Amino acid sequence: MARVRIVVKGVVQGVGFRYFTLDLARRLGLSGFVKNKVDGTVEVEAEGKEVVIKTLIEDLRLGPRSAHITGVDVETLPPGGDYNGFELRF
Repeated sequence: MARVRIVVKGVVQGVGFRYFTLDLARRLGLSGFVKNKVDGTVEVEAEGKEVVIKTLIEDLRLGPRSAHITGVDVETLPPGGDYNGFELRF
């Protein structure tokens, strides 16, 4: 198991990025959350198989067509099993 915190920068709020992430993470079978941050970024915390998390990161670098990604920061965290499914947080 692997766990990461991802911060996506650019035009990522108001363009459906959280719902794009929610759908993607659920299809990939990951646990965690996605939320908008007050600084205009989107934060994602995801836990699951390392190869699947790599797929998530690759797809987040592209985002939905309406987004404009300028940066993706990834921080590795210790796995914790804290989540039951993947959710949208406000």
